[in-house]
Amino acid sequence: MGTFVLSGTVVLVILGFGNHNWWLAAVALLFLYVQYGRGSSSTSSSGGSPSGGGGGMAGDYKTYRDRRDQQAKWERRYRRERPMESRRQQNEKGK
Repeated sequence: MGTFVLSGTVVLVILGFGNHNWWLAAVALLFLYVQYGRGSSSTSSSGGSPSGGGGGMAGDYKTYRDRRDQQAKWERRYRRERPMESRRQQNEKGK
């Protein structure tokens, strides 16, 4: 898909030498691609959308589990490396 967007942008830029509105269309195309096209695969897999069916749900849960495990690992490391700060935060949370 990126190849089509890139080639379409090149065509719009070339057309833009005659009419500058085509340059605006090229910028809009690139913006839409960056906003929705390129990131949509990673966003939809982590978004928890049930439209993927049964296979998509298993992948969504796996990515959730991976994120949760990574976060737990970071929190354990933080508590190990900064015990005083960790205790202070726990005391503030308990109040």
